[in-house]
Amino acid sequence: MVFVSRFFQRLVFVLSVAIFAALGLGFAMGEFGLFGVHAGGEQDGAYRPMRVYSEVLKKVQTDYVTDPNINDVTTGALHGLLESLDADSSYLTPTEYKIYKDRPTTGVAQVGITVSKRFGYATIVSVLPGSPAEKEHLTDGDVIESIGDQSTRELSLAVIRLMLEGKPGTTLTVSVIRPRKPDPDKLTLTRTVAALPPLAEQQYEGSTILYLKPGVLTAARVDEIAAKLKAAGKNRKVLLDLRDASGDDPDQGLRLANFFLKQGTMATLQGQKFPVQTFTADPAKFITAAPLAILINRGTYGAAELTAAAIQDAKRGDLVGERTFGEGSIQKNIELPDGSALLLTVAKFESPSGKKIQDDAVTPSLAVGPSNDDTDDDVPPAKGDEPLNKALELLKSKTAWVG
Repeated sequence: MVFVSRFFQRLVFVLSVAIFAALGLGFAMGEFGLFGVHAGGEQDGAYRPMRVYSEVLKKVQTDYVTDPNINDVTTGALHGLLESLDADSSYLTPTEYKIYKDRPTTGVAQVGITVSKRFGYATIVSVLPGSPAEKEHLTDGDVIESIGDQSTRELSLAVIRLMLEGKPGTTLTVSVIRPRKPDPDKLTLTRTVAALPPLAEQQYEGSTILYLKPGVLTAARVDEIAAKLKAAGKNRKVLLDLRDASGDDPDQGLRLANFFLKQGTMATLQGQKFPVQTFTADPAKFITAAPLAILINRGTYGAAELTAAAIQDAKRGDLVGERTFGEGSIQKNIELPDGSALLLTVAKFESPSGKKIQDDAVTPSLAVGPSNDDTDDDVPPAKGDEPLNKALELLKSKTAWVG
């Protein structure tokens, strides 16, 4: 029993250090935000949860049906701690963190999906056109129950994204739960280096409405949009389709918004220990005051959400479609002494009105569901595009915006 007691003392100490490091806090200085303890305040409040955790570990060790692997229990506890904060915060074991640091930045193949976590499991946010995932009819909202033989519930988001990547031509087996289907589908996908789809462009209403669908907000793609807007002239209305548009670089989402905004705040970024940053429209980057409508859906993610939120709060254009996914945060890598690491969310983007993108997402001013929302996968999509038609109707009645 002496050995067990010392073992748990050491384990609780290590876990305590990891937890405190994860939160970037100390006992002697600053504010202990998780438990509401302040320096010089009631110190017992900081230690009480550690005592509870110690008791739980002891009961697991002495009373569980079999002798548990404490390393696995500890890893699971740390995963749970970080994921209780938000989907993007992750704990990486030493092995996982080494793979994460050493991952290649070029020539990486994927199956063509953007993923996050919802309800504990990996969830598809959007699917790249022409990708292996699209060929298997995967769509936003589908849940990836497992990758190989590993449940995504037991994996951090960072590790899930690593597992989806690999060398071109290698295969990946996933178990997918689709809406309205009781049993999961087991699929084998081949990783490819897929080219990004081109910027989609269309003319409506006798070429008075310019329709642009970027798909992904990279710097090059936003440059393309700028060129199209400049070439369109002042008398063209603009319909920007950000449905299933993703992008990991928030600067590109704000730059896109700036094309339509001459002045004012576009977003703020702040956190507990993160200096507040305010992003203001630059008049030199403004391009057009043309009437604007933006299409959004649950696959609108990250940088594209920043664009939509800035436009909406400035009352610069109508948002048509569905509520967006809700992704807008900054993570910090915190290395721990044993070689493991935390990817900890340290700041969140807020719209000009103060709504956190990560928590509240972006809600359309005119809610319109997808045209084929109630059909089975085997049924061809309904003719027409109801959100698109509604956006076109709104633009028909618009006059030039004065700003």
